[in-house]
Amino acid sequence: MAINKRKGFRFSNYEAPEQTPFEKLFDIFKELITHTSGDVDEALDWLRELDKEYELTDENYTIDDFIEDLKAKGFLREEPKEGDGDGTGGQKADLSITAKMERIIRQAALNQIFGKIKRSGSGNHKTGLSGRGDEHMGEFREYRFGDSLERISMTESLKNAQINHGIGNFHLSEEDLVVEDTQFKAQMSTVLMIDISHSMILYGEDRITPAKKVAMALAELITTRYPKDTLEILVFGNDAWPIPIKDLPYLKVGPYHTNTVAGLQLAMDMLRRKRNTNKQIFMITDGKPSCIRLADGTYYKNSVGLDDYIVEKCYNMARQARKLHIPITTFMIAKDPYLTQFVRHFTEANKGKAFFTGLKGLGEMIFEDYEQNRRKRLKG
Repeated sequence: MAINKRKGFRFSNYEAPEQTPFEKLFDIFKELITHTSGDVDEALDWLRELDKEYELTDENYTIDDFIEDLKAKGFLREEPKEGDGDGTGGQKADLSITAKMERIIRQAALNQIFGKIKRSGSGNHKTGLSGRGDEHMGEFREYRFGDSLERISMTESLKNAQINHGIGNFHLSEEDLVVEDTQFKAQMSTVLMIDISHSMILYGEDRITPAKKVAMALAELITTRYPKDTLEILVFGNDAWPIPIKDLPYLKVGPYHTNTVAGLQLAMDMLRRKRNTNKQIFMITDGKPSCIRLADGTYYKNSVGLDDYIVEKCYNMARQARKLHIPITTFMIAKDPYLTQFVRHFTEANKGKAFFTGLKGLGEMIFEDYEQNRRKRLKG
């Protein structure tokens, strides 16, 4: 009796993966701590409010239990501080995030923006060039004059000698030698520029939080996938100054204008000190330059629209970077048409690249590459 086996797909309702109470709250906490620029007390206050509204916890696992778990797992630390000056000399515990938590926040930003990227090998940049390098390709070729002796594959060479001359009259000649080919890989020096001017929070629009997420994602991507590269970070407002990677989660907007020219000058000064041939600048901004420093040390500022004098100085810096073979990739955290147009002209002057993203999330970006004349939409 024949049995009729049916083949096909079986569909069912989606069931979210099981999460522990800690994991559910931790996902929310990571987002809140980014918005509060590392302020643990403010993030926990928000979490308690969300708990009241959405009943995130129950009597079996409370917010206080979650805080204790954060400390036990090494995500938070207690730092004693002086009392309120009541004369008792009492001590209070002040909560702050640890280096482990800073790394978790950067990794979360990377996963959110670029997806879960797996780490593999040393993570250097492929150049498409074969030759002297440290990445084995698994392919063999004949020995050429100038090849280093350590590249010779003795197993393959001896096999060739046996085939060419026979076992009875065995000898090894230059024609028998085989070399394992390698891939030459390049190093890259990167400077990441972050706009912390007041316009990044103007009119109630929070542009600094998505900017921080992009910055942390890029920093995590470069340091994990390309460990032989160099990465330096600077922020720019009225002036520009460098900051360490560990300070990224704590970035706050200041009462500053946007001196894009100062940021680019500092970035190029940093890159001039690097010996690598490959250099690049990543700039995260809302795209509105409004300040430059004049030769006498005073500042010329104009926050109304785009000032032609300031804009032209920015274009000149873009062209100067192009002459130095330093491409600039701009991450535009705004969708204002006139600002978008400025970024396009700036990117075209440098022959660089641009990402355009709105404020509601970084799952979708518009990517423009003027060097290859490409434009595509990226969705997370």
